[in-house]
Amino acid sequence: VKYQKVCCGYRCNRILRNMEASLTARDRVGIQDFVLLDAYTSESAFLDNLRKRFHENLIYTYIGTLLVSVNPYKDLDIYSKKQMDTYMGVNFFELPPHIYALADNVFRTMQSEFNNHFILISGESGSGKTEASKKILQFYAVSCPSTKLLNNVRDRLLLSNPVLEAFGNAKTLRNDNSSRFGKYMDIQFDHQGGAVGGHILSYLLEKSRVVHQNHGERNFHIFYQLVEGGEEDLLRWLGLERNCKHYSYLVQGDCAKVSSINDKSDWKTVRKALSVIEFSESDIEHLFGIIASVLHMGNIKFDTDSRGYAALSNNQEMHWLLGIPNQVLQHGLTHRKIEAKTEEVFSPFSVDHAVFARDALAKAIYGRTFNWLVSKINESLANKVNSFSDSSRKTVIGLLDIYGFEVFSVNSFEQFCINYCNEKLQQLFIQLTLKSEQEEYEVEGIEWEPVPYFNNKIICDLVEEKFRGIISLLDEECLRPGEATDLTFLEKMEEKMGGHPHFVTHKLADQKTRKTLERGDFRLLHYAGEVTYCVVGFLDKNNDLLYRYGKEVMRQSKNAIIRHCFPYSEPDTKKRPETKTATFRVYVAFFSFCLFSPSCPEPRPRCVVLPPPAHFDDVLVRHQMKYLGLMEHLRVRRAGFAYRRKYDIFLQRWYKPLCPDTWPNWKGTAAEGVQRLVKHLGYKSDEYKMGRTKIFIRHPRTLFATEDSLQVCKHQLVDGFNNSAFTNEFLHCVISVATKIENCWRGLLARKERERRRRVACLLISFFPRFIKGFMTRHQPACVDNSEYLAYVRQNYLTRLKDNLPKTVLEKDRWLTPPPIMLEVSQILKKIYIRHMVRQYVRGITPQRKAQLLLKVQTSSMFKGKKENYPFSVCRPFVDTRISESTTLYCCLFGYVPVVKYDRNGFRPRVRQLIFTQEAAYLTEEAKIKQRIDYSSLKGVSVSNLSDNFLILHVLCDDIKKKGDLVLQCEYLFEALTKLSVIANKQNSISVVQGR
Repeated sequence: VKYQKVCCGYRCNRILRNMEASLTARDRVGIQDFVLLDAYTSESAFLDNLRKRFHENLIYTYIGTLLVSVNPYKDLDIYSKKQMDTYMGVNFFELPPHIYALADNVFRTMQSEFNNHFILISGESGSGKTEASKKILQFYAVSCPSTKLLNNVRDRLLLSNPVLEAFGNAKTLRNDNSSRFGKYMDIQFDHQGGAVGGHILSYLLEKSRVVHQNHGERNFHIFYQLVEGGEEDLLRWLGLERNCKHYSYLVQGDCAKVSSINDKSDWKTVRKALSVIEFSESDIEHLFGIIASVLHMGNIKFDTDSRGYAALSNNQEMHWLLGIPNQVLQHGLTHRKIEAKTEEVFSPFSVDHAVFARDALAKAIYGRTFNWLVSKINESLANKVNSFSDSSRKTVIGLLDIYGFEVFSVNSFEQFCINYCNEKLQQLFIQLTLKSEQEEYEVEGIEWEPVPYFNNKIICDLVEEKFRGIISLLDEECLRPGEATDLTFLEKMEEKMGGHPHFVTHKLADQKTRKTLERGDFRLLHYAGEVTYCVVGFLDKNNDLLYRYGKEVMRQSKNAIIRHCFPYSEPDTKKRPETKTATFRVYVAFFSFCLFSPSCPEPRPRCVVLPPPAHFDDVLVRHQMKYLGLMEHLRVRRAGFAYRRKYDIFLQRWYKPLCPDTWPNWKGTAAEGVQRLVKHLGYKSDEYKMGRTKIFIRHPRTLFATEDSLQVCKHQLVDGFNNSAFTNEFLHCVISVATKIENCWRGLLARKERERRRRVACLLISFFPRFIKGFMTRHQPACVDNSEYLAYVRQNYLTRLKDNLPKTVLEKDRWLTPPPIMLEVSQILKKIYIRHMVRQYVRGITPQRKAQLLLKVQTSSMFKGKKENYPFSVCRPFVDTRISESTTLYCCLFGYVPVVKYDRNGFRPRVRQLIFTQEAAYLTEEAKIKQRIDYSSLKGVSVSNLSDNFLILHVLCDDIKKKGDLVLQCEYLFEALTKLSVIANKQNSISVVQGR
């Protein structure tokens, strides 16, 4: 009895230490969960709590299950392996807030419920989103099971980040490592929790940065890394100099050198990462060849020739451009191809058009190369782990790294897309939070009180509504013929949206507001505040056009990546490509689907990031609180009750020492124990509610009073333990007994290990000489010396054969090579097994499939070796009919196939249907019969031996009024002729003849 009490006391101390690390910290560093903030409607109280924690280097704070992170702009010792171990497998609210707690909670919930989950990381540029995603990946890399295969996947997941950062990040005014593209990463886990693969989806790459940067900003990192860190031989091979100022595309922001960025070191990291991700040396050479070519392209200048058209003023850069002949590339940069009916005309560019075409080509090359890079990384991250017993069971944690609201001094098309996406996510964010709160109340049987909040649907409709929204008007203006400009787009918005409370322009504004708007600006009142957009460049950036002739020029490149990015299979239609906003709306719809997906039972976003500077800036943080909708989220989470916990956790792990009836052991149900506890503590009826599985506490002060009582109780428990009758002699006795038990157990294990080693040694001593002698006499007839060895050979061969049997009849020749002693047995087994596979295949054939195969056999006898395109028809299955369900014909159908009938006069094509019945064939137009061909009047059928689909039905024509022979073209030629032969031969002999 005393020993049990000692263990119980140790356990109590451990529990109390965990509790001390949680809510009691509020006295020193504020509230670690904003839901427990008394003045939860006050922005000042919210800001004060953030500031108080920030000054103690506590950068993480919860809003329920939402994590708010304040970027400290310095290294903190909170991301070590020890910290990861601390947060693994711990209750979400048991330890102080941390991004590891968030990652661990998502991982364990995914494992226990076997459902997909998603982590949304949003925030302004410079807020630390990219670092947050790295910390989550690092945590999973350490916490997941480890094998050689899984470690390879882990390394590739981690090293995909520096590669994507090099090609997709750049220095901006706000951030030296700003992601200029959106990223959604799927991390795939097997049923044991091992990371077995991943997939990355990129969207909205800021391609315009390739050719233009604002003052104080840089191009993408990879350009500077290549120039500053590339080896001398590589730079010489690419025709580059180690000076960024020599390249027009790198100096427009006048910021090529940045003290906080080490391009040489980053270059080494990228090169190592590319090797680990399994890029071949050829791929790496071609990739850097493209980067160098973009730099050379930016240095190409144009002059005006005698006719006023563009001409290249410097040809030395042309030699380094993607292995394209100089003359071809020069013509492609200065001319546009116009197709007029059957003729092609080349129209020369003016200088301005040539510069536009050059920059458009550079952006297209970089953008498509970036997409190729992401695809290549995805191939490396694809799930190749097939050693698990049930590899089909996979769950996913989606990591969505997305921009926050962007508001600059001049906001353009990119900021409009980014802010629209955030507007849409804010709408989903509040809806999902409300939905999850309301569902929890309903499940627990507690009455839900409606929560007032700002519904930003009116703003989302303003941007995305069909036919009336800004995006629809922008697409319409981009696609309409005529002289469409940015200003005509602005005029159309003013015409359609005049009077909208969230839209204003210089023309529509009152006199006071007009002073803050230029004539080419429009202003949207987002949920987070006003943003003014400059309309200049909207149409060009949305069109993202690339001349078709530019694509043709790229296809002549010797660079394998460029040929892959500009394939011949890409249709060069005259139809305009999709606009940028249309493509971006698809991504927004995808994110909405992920968050609302039924496979994700807890789909709300999990992580938001705030960006103060090196010191806590109240204005900037308050600004971000508004832009990220944190107060809205807090108000929704505080709807009704501030705190809720399951009964067993509330009782067993937290507060049961406060009541004599529940301490130290409560034998009833957890709900009854909690009811007894709160009654003892004196909770009033309006302070709490008892749900079906949880207790709900309305006010934070009630919880804090309970927590204060626990601190007093903790000291009383410790004092009682120290003054108890458990003497040092008794503890010494317990330790002695435990030591003796341990010694006996270790001795038993040692004796078992000694016996095992003795048996192995005896076996080896007796076995090896006989085995070696058997190997030496293996080619002799069976005898005493080689009998054991030959038995081993037979057993080993049969075991390997069992694991390497052919899977299908088509693999029958893939049979394991037998040793000489098993040659005859192997041949017998092979015959038996092949016969078994054939029987299984035959038994599995359906009557319909058998009929199709019989038709295929007849087709082979008629056309194999006689018609050129016969081999291409073998893989196409025959069907009973190709008629649509909506078509009704009053006849007994044997077969149906669409055809094109050619008139005898002028050979004009007519779309018809050829229908076979038991008595005749019919040529119809939809359900209208055009011609009947009786099988008795059918003399024969002619086809050529070429790769065409023509056939001629020869018909007896006694009456001059009959139409005579039919000239048809049929996509399903072999199917039609075989069916015709089968049905017609039942009545008379019809032969199909090949002619020329």
